[in-house]
Amino acid sequence: MARITLLDGGVGHEIVTRAGHADRPLWATGAMADTPGLAEAVHRDYFAAGATVATANTYALLPDRLMPEGLGNRLAEWRAIALEEARAARDAHGAGRVAAAIGPLRGSYRPELFPDHATALAEYSEAIAAFAPDSDVLIFETVASLAHLRAAQEAARTTARPVWIAVTVSDTDGTRLRSGEPVVEAARLLADGPAAAALVNCSAPEAIGPALDLLGDCGKPIGAYANAFAEITEAFLQPRPTVDALPERRDITPARYAAHALDWVDRGATLVGGCCATGPAHIAATAEALRDAGHVLVTP
Repeated sequence: MARITLLDGGVGHEIVTRAGHADRPLWATGAMADTPGLAEAVHRDYFAAGATVATANTYALLPDRLMPEGLGNRLAEWRAIALEEARAARDAHGAGRVAAAIGPLRGSYRPELFPDHATALAEYSEAIAAFAPDSDVLIFETVASLAHLRAAQEAARTTARPVWIAVTVSDTDGTRLRSGEPVVEAARLLADGPAAAALVNCSAPEAIGPALDLLGDCGKPIGAYANAFAEITEAFLQPRPTVDALPERRDITPARYAAHALDWVDRGATLVGGCCATGPAHIAATAEALRDAGHVLVTP
């Protein structure tokens, strides 16, 4: 029996799906801005499914995402809305934690575009300063390279809030980051860094196990939350990508996803949840499977 923190699923993807914004570059940011209360409704449904953490819709709320769209002046406003709606859902549920997600700089799955260390540190430190007062934990998500990891770790030292770092790995080789660098090197950096937990996210479920086996050597709590889409397409890697460039996998049913999560727990994970294209049904099935296996769901 283990004590498991159950994260929510793909909050941004779920917001986009419900709003019908799959063909818009601003993704969940635009949907949240256009439909007040939508993010809160998504968070409420994940809590009802069994999640103990609400991950605020802040992944893309970074200057480099909004300024090219001429919307840099809305950054503070939309950050406040995202965190407020997550907190409102948590308060209505009566328990749980609010996490602020911090996504990659310059684009997801594009480690070659990640800026130099000084630039990345400045931008990430600014995001932490903005998010920390209204969140319980900060999560650097979809960390695709060692350079990205180093910047996230140094920025994490600027806050007293717990910081989790989630790396993303090759869908066909879970022993390597998206950059091609070995996960074992990431584990060594994490072992010496300030992160309170080390996770794998935004990767195919089948790739997570090998990555967790390597992260287990970092001496921190480990965890995972996987994607349920088919592949990262060439269209998605172009400038201003949209969600409809990521076709969903029909084989990742809630029950099958829960089976993957049980395997991750068997490998030592104590934090599990879902990433893109995993909805409340996936989290509900995972919660049920974990309880049936004798595990206890806890609030971090």
